[in-house]
Amino acid sequence: MLRLENVCYRYKTGDVDVLRDISVNFETGKFHSIVGPSGVGKTTLLSIMAGLDRPSSGKVFIGDEDLAGIDLNVYRRDKISMVFQSFHLFPLLTALENTSYLLEARGVRRRDAEARARELLTVVGIDESKHRRYPSNLSGGEQQRVAIARSLSTGARVILADEPTGNLDMANSSAIVGLLKSLAQDEDYCVIVVTHNMEIADGSDVVFRMMDGAIAPPRMEM
Repeated sequence: MLRLENVCYRYKTGDVDVLRDISVNFETGKFHSIVGPSGVGKTTLLSIMAGLDRPSSGKVFIGDEDLAGIDLNVYRRDKISMVFQSFHLFPLLTALENTSYLLEARGVRRRDAEARARELLTVVGIDESKHRRYPSNLSGGEQQRVAIARSLSTGARVILADEPTGNLDMANSSAIVGLLKSLAQDEDYCVIVVTHNMEIADGSDVVFRMMDGAIAPPRMEM
């Protein structure tokens, strides 16, 4: 689904490779984690996969398409979705509106967009009684669930998550990891989580370990 070939990245003002010769495959139907301490290049790698930065050398493919030859705005709109540690919900929009606005932006009628948003909020475990609440009236775990519902509204099959449990307590962290894992294994999404949390790695189908800008061979979890 998402493939990197010999990817290197160097800051324009630097002389050291932040990413070094990374070749890796990410598949649909699997929950992947990329782990390693701070400063090893995990977030830079995520930015490359999201099309927010271009590699200094090497290639990134979505399916058989080279990202170097496609419109990255379309790629980020249709092919991948992102989930962040800080949720990034609009504070003046309700949970329902936060979930439906991307659909409306793509030309879906409001009534149909809201109907789809209700379905997605139910999928991620947000009760209908909370659909009209603003983010400030939701718990951290509920806000992250809304953020995941919003990511699903795009129809993209690749979910990139940057420390999605970083602002959550243990119970909510476990619930969010379980939700992402279910989306991969039961709904055939390709889920890639960047984290330093080894508990997430322990629950992953495939674990990639980063150190000094390089990535070790994957470990398949049993």
